[in-house]
Amino acid sequence: MPKTASNLGFNESTIDTFQSAEPPLLPADSETSQLTRLLKEYFTQADIEQVWVAYRYAAAAHADQTRRTGEPYITHPVAVACILAKLHMDLPTLLAALLHDVVEDTGVTITEISKKFGKQVAALVEGLTKLDKIEFQSATQAQAENFRKMLLAMSQDVRVILVKLADRLHNMQTLDVMNAQKQKRIARETLEIYAPIANRLGLNLIYQELEDLSFKHLYPMRHRVIAKAIKVARGNRKEVISKILEAIQQSLAIAHLEANVKGREKHLYSVYRKMANKATALQQIHDIYGFRILVKDIPNCYLALGTLHGLYKPIPGKFKDFIAIPKANGYQSLHTTLFGPFGTPIEVQIRSEEMHKIANTGVAAHWMYKTTDANLTALQQQTHQWLQSLVEIQTESDDNYEFLENFKVDLFPDEVYVFTPKGKILALPRRSTAVDFAYAVHTDVGNSCVAVKINNELAPLRTEMRNGDNVEIITAPLANPNPAWLNYVVTGKARSHIRHYLKTLQAKESAHLGERMLNMALRALHVEPSAVADNLWRKVIRDYGAKDKSEILTDIGLGKRVGLMVAHQLTAGIPALHVFENTKPKTSTKLDSITISGSEGMAVQFAQCCRPIPGDPILGFINKDKGLIIHTHDCPTTLKFKLDPDKWLDVEWDSDSKKLFKVNVRLVVMNERGMLAKLAAGISDVGSNIDNVSVEEPDGSQYANVNFTVQVRNRVHLAELMRNLRKIPDVVRINRVKGVHNEEKIQ
Repeated sequence: MPKTASNLGFNESTIDTFQSAEPPLLPADSETSQLTRLLKEYFTQADIEQVWVAYRYAAAAHADQTRRTGEPYITHPVAVACILAKLHMDLPTLLAALLHDVVEDTGVTITEISKKFGKQVAALVEGLTKLDKIEFQSATQAQAENFRKMLLAMSQDVRVILVKLADRLHNMQTLDVMNAQKQKRIARETLEIYAPIANRLGLNLIYQELEDLSFKHLYPMRHRVIAKAIKVARGNRKEVISKILEAIQQSLAIAHLEANVKGREKHLYSVYRKMANKATALQQIHDIYGFRILVKDIPNCYLALGTLHGLYKPIPGKFKDFIAIPKANGYQSLHTTLFGPFGTPIEVQIRSEEMHKIANTGVAAHWMYKTTDANLTALQQQTHQWLQSLVEIQTESDDNYEFLENFKVDLFPDEVYVFTPKGKILALPRRSTAVDFAYAVHTDVGNSCVAVKINNELAPLRTEMRNGDNVEIITAPLANPNPAWLNYVVTGKARSHIRHYLKTLQAKESAHLGERMLNMALRALHVEPSAVADNLWRKVIRDYGAKDKSEILTDIGLGKRVGLMVAHQLTAGIPALHVFENTKPKTSTKLDSITISGSEGMAVQFAQCCRPIPGDPILGFINKDKGLIIHTHDCPTTLKFKLDPDKWLDVEWDSDSKKLFKVNVRLVVMNERGMLAKLAAGISDVGSNIDNVSVEEPDGSQYANVNFTVQVRNRVHLAELMRNLRKIPDVVRINRVKGVHNEEKIQ
């Protein structure tokens, strides 16, 4: 029998608010009855009435909508509210849960939500509403933009993500009605993003269920096989487990410790992950079943640990103290693995009741347990810092795919704990390096780091952090991020800041190059660059939809715009009197040469296929996104582009260039002891550096091929180097290599 409005907590005035579109109530055995029970646990009657006002409003808005399961759509918001009510979330969160889809799926606006339920609820609902009215070029871009929006709202109010996680959990629980392709897409997104977020926020129960449901839909066969095997293993070990449980309880009782001992079975996906990571069969994984011991306080945790180590021998290296050093999500426990009877490893977690609450509810414990607990305060601060770091990542990442990847990296579950010189503990993802540590301390420290001391000893910046390391970063005021750092940094924050610096640097260099190219194009049209007035620039900026002049110059330098076309548009409004004086009209718009010194930075690159050096005849090819790439005149990769005048520029070497340039040299030498040392000495004698060397030794041959990449100033310097190497008696042949391996593509 359906419930009436009165016994759902409504009074006459609240019903009159929207009597015109009153939907039928859900059956008594549905989620509404469960929500009623949960609300009565911790809400006042006045708060409960507000929840049902929101329920009625949402039900009216979704009145004509059904889910793919065939149920009325309102069942979904109610189920989401139930999940959050189990966490004892506050009133605005539950109202937002009931209303989270009305803006996206109905004609209701955020303004209307704000008027009826307040600005706080409206802000939560707005943070949960997707950007579905914008057209995106790809699904990845849409996903990234929606995450950007959600993260911004989440950084201002963490309750946004709590509602989103509850929403995703219920969607995963009812995912069977979707087609297989959509199931896999949603499950993968959940496993890669939402489950790790739940873990990072300490919502252990939601995290584990999201992982298991994702596993079920991504790998249904593996899920069934492991579930069946665990069920069989549980039955086979039932007697052993009960004996261990009894022995632990007796041992704790003898030590006069009040403790609640529970069996704990690992969730399916964690078992599968362990099998995949260690490439082991299920039969070899013994810690599928473990034990959890709950005591009243921290001293009793350590007393219980000592009692257990007296009962069974601990396995060396399998003890972790997350009480002294909590995880980044606030998790605290003692973990130990013991040698049980019959050689069975026993995994045990020991924690207090308060730690157990935080372990299951994480950041939601702030609302669930209104307490001044120092652990909760620290957890809130850590969560706030983490959210701010995510905002930094999204601010620094221009590319959607890059942002999403950086975001996923920052959710990496395994962590190492290292100390700053002042004794502060920092949690970093596994395999993090000293550069990651530097950026974790502060962005400015990362940008200016030059060296690191680990445990008071100098070490390379690429050194990976280990648990307990004491790390001191050495900085220099004029230092800048090194592009090579991208090869080994792990954290999203470090990666995004390094890339942002390099993009900014490239933009500045490209703008400078673009200005030189545009000036050449203007002079080819007989116009002095200084004659281009500001109003002409403003018109071109407006026509191109650019932010400013610098953006257009950068695009020219990167090859995204043709300098000659921009020059034509700029000269369209210049009177004849501004052309070069005493200059005869030219019939061609051929551009003059750009001078290359080799110190232009990222805006000018030297092709790897031919490795041009000063003295070589060269051409400059404009490559979209890469800028100007310099090739030798005879490089085979340039042949098809010489017919397209928009693709190349005449360039020439600066006679005063002091830079060293890389060149490939190949030698055939006698294969004998000490030959490599002789060659290295010969190269060093003429003031050249060796950048790379490789040796090929054909089977059974008395000769070897030696490939050097050396640094020279110009062709004259290269000729001197080759003459010096020819003097070595056992050098049979030497030549410069202009191969097409590692060909530089020009597009």
